[in-house]
Amino acid sequence: MPARSGDTLDGAVRCELLPFAVLLIVAGLALLFVLLAGEVLHGDTTTFDRAILMATRDPANPSQPFGSPTVQNVARDITALGGVALLTFITLAVVVYLLLIGKQRVALYVIVAIGGGAIISYVLKTAINRPRPELFQHLAYVTTASFPSGHSMLSATTYLTLGALLANLQNNRRLKAYLIGLAIFITIAVGLSRIYLAVHWPTDVLAGWMAGAAWAQVCDFVAYTVKRSTRIE
Repeated sequence: MPARSGDTLDGAVRCELLPFAVLLIVAGLALLFVLLAGEVLHGDTTTFDRAILMATRDPANPSQPFGSPTVQNVARDITALGGVALLTFITLAVVVYLLLIGKQRVALYVIVAIGGGAIISYVLKTAINRPRPELFQHLAYVTTASFPSGHSMLSATTYLTLGALLANLQNNRRLKAYLIGLAIFITIAVGLSRIYLAVHWPTDVLAGWMAGAAWAQVCDFVAYTVKRSTRIE
């Protein structure tokens, strides 16, 4: 059935408004990140960060988080979903698969999007150089600076990028929503696990989510623009 003129017009309007919507989202996330970083550097988030970390501890024994050792092991398993090793493995597996099915440009996009996020995370951590929380013993091994949370940012970058990539292959709206929702759920779970394990301040995690989501949005929009202008899949 041929598309009606009204449908075509609506589609054209959506395409025109999309760049402004993306710009608004990215600018908003970037502004929130800068404001939060400023508050962190001035020490204005200390009370909030300490209160949230204390809320995760056993009132009878603040040196331990609430929950049994099994809960702590589950938190470590969840936090591993945002680890460099696992995310690198997932990225390489996806890239190799895309190369095998002849999607070289999509493979390059995945490398640039996820690799770029890792570079940005490292630069931000080095520039801000916030110490890790020392209120309690860390329940996971850490070596880098605290702000922003690398696990949170790389999870947002990787899972949101791959979730959007898979969602774009689906015509069913429920499947699209499920894939994006799953990516968001994993990203949030990883960030919360970092707070529970006392290896990050809550504001580190918030900043990681903001930066990762902003970068993933930029990459997805660039891919969408290239696809529309050059008809590259």
